[in-house]
Amino acid sequence: MCGVIGCVGRPDETLDVLMHGLSKLEYRGYDSAGVALANGSVEIEKRAGKLENLEAALDGVSLEGAVGIGHTRWSTHGPPNDRNAHPHADCEGQVAVLHNGIIENYQAIKDELQAAGHEFESDTDTEVVPHLIESALADGATEEDAFRAAIRRIEGSYAIAAVFADHEAVYCARQDSPLVLGVGDDATYLGSDVPAFRAFTDRVIYLEDGELARIDEGGWEVSTLDGEPVEKSINTVNWDPEDTGKSGYDHFMLKEIHEQPRSLRQCLQGRVDELGGQVELDELAGVNPTSVQFVACGTSYHAALYGARLFQEAGIPAQAFLASEYVTAPPPVDDALVVGVTQSGETADTLSALRAAKRLGARTLGLTNVVGSTVARECDHVLYIRAGPEIGVAASKTFASQLVTLNLFSLAVTDDHDRESIGSLRDLPSTVQEILDDSVAAEVATAYLDADAYFFIGRGLNHPVALEGALKLKEITYRHAEGFAAGELKHGPLALVTDNTPVIAVATGDDEFARKTVGNVKEVEARDAPVIAVTDGQSDIERYADHVLRVPETHPRTAAVLASVQLQLFAYHTAADLGRSIDKPRNLAKSVTVE
Repeated sequence: MCGVIGCVGRPDETLDVLMHGLSKLEYRGYDSAGVALANGSVEIEKRAGKLENLEAALDGVSLEGAVGIGHTRWSTHGPPNDRNAHPHADCEGQVAVLHNGIIENYQAIKDELQAAGHEFESDTDTEVVPHLIESALADGATEEDAFRAAIRRIEGSYAIAAVFADHEAVYCARQDSPLVLGVGDDATYLGSDVPAFRAFTDRVIYLEDGELARIDEGGWEVSTLDGEPVEKSINTVNWDPEDTGKSGYDHFMLKEIHEQPRSLRQCLQGRVDELGGQVELDELAGVNPTSVQFVACGTSYHAALYGARLFQEAGIPAQAFLASEYVTAPPPVDDALVVGVTQSGETADTLSALRAAKRLGARTLGLTNVVGSTVARECDHVLYIRAGPEIGVAASKTFASQLVTLNLFSLAVTDDHDRESIGSLRDLPSTVQEILDDSVAAEVATAYLDADAYFFIGRGLNHPVALEGALKLKEITYRHAEGFAAGELKHGPLALVTDNTPVIAVATGDDEFARKTVGNVKEVEARDAPVIAVTDGQSDIERYADHVLRVPETHPRTAAVLASVQLQLFAYHTAADLGRSIDKPRNLAKSVTVE
């Protein structure tokens, strides 16, 4: 969600650094943007809408400061307008604060501050923080002590940063919302995510919950909220800033769909011994689960459903839970391994579910894309999907890498594998490339632009892929789409099928799953619904299809991965034809860091 950037140590370039950082954080999803610079006074400029609105407001304006902070807001309290945009100031304009998260006790604090004479300018929960700081300063506190006192008062989730008029430092703190420091040769940076400052340094420090940091010209200091110093290690980010560019593609999403052969090679590298018929994951040494509980949200939940079925087929009890439901009523964990699937490693609901499981005594494993993320640091074990940076809000290459990593996970801890399944994993990068080279998804998408709704169906391992195909379409096209287990169509949804409701049926192989899916396709064909078949041609589903999106023949485990690529392309081209904002869909954020 909200993006955070801060900079100390580049006094002649502070604003440029902030604006560059905000541009690199647009993928997180936002509806307003703002900056605050401090240099004897605090100057704030902020605007609702896209970053270009803020850039226009800054055109011709002299906004200078030795230190600064910037923010892209995803609204939670108050509508997206100029006055609710961050940063927010105190009554005297001596401190500016930005915030990602939700302050749960803000109303009680606001009532108290208003009673004491403080005047508020916004509808946000965040604005209580600069006023709390102002009160502490009025009582004689130093800037750092005032910031620390304000943080102690608030409850909820936060990544907060503040600058002061006469103080060349940025103060920040985190609780259940990510913050990372960037350590440069002559400057120090702050961000909600590494891309905010990756162009300036590859050395990073990850803050933990309950930690507070001060960055100034002398460098950085991290402490607890009680003021106890905390020793931190500096990590090196191993990806290049150019990895987050579009590389000539019209959209990040299209680029990332086409990056899947490379990301899958990265995922598989060093993990598959085809000659020995083994999958080796050093990260999971000693992990031999007797049962597995997956917790996840959105696209990652669909990957979790796929992973649960892999374990079930291997004879290990496994379930996939929506993390937001799990956390409110965790099932008994007994000796289950609880696996959190999260692309960012910062998904609030998934982190809460994992913490609930740990309180019940469960072992936990994080399956994530981001090295050093909160889930990676908090879980007993971590398994990286190695997809590389993904900027588009709608997941594409990370979903494919999640499916492959779950394959590796299940193969590594069970005996349910053979040379054919391992060989199909090895071949995945090239078979995905075949689809990218030959897909007719663009033509098929154009044929159904005027559809009333889209239904996606599949069975077995293709059921989660159907759910993901529907999610992808609705995310970036804003059209109604639903995914179903194919056998469920006749139990209600069939009432909605018309001659303007295309049914996208995923049927690979020629097993019972495929044959029964063909039967379900006949049901919709009898009601004049157009059918788009995603198939390898082994079943006779093509006989009943109006259009075909073909995938190469492969093992059932990997056929689902190939089918998902065709559905990503179908969603992308539908959205492109409709002129949608593909990389930044309305109302959505890349990393959902509030519950």
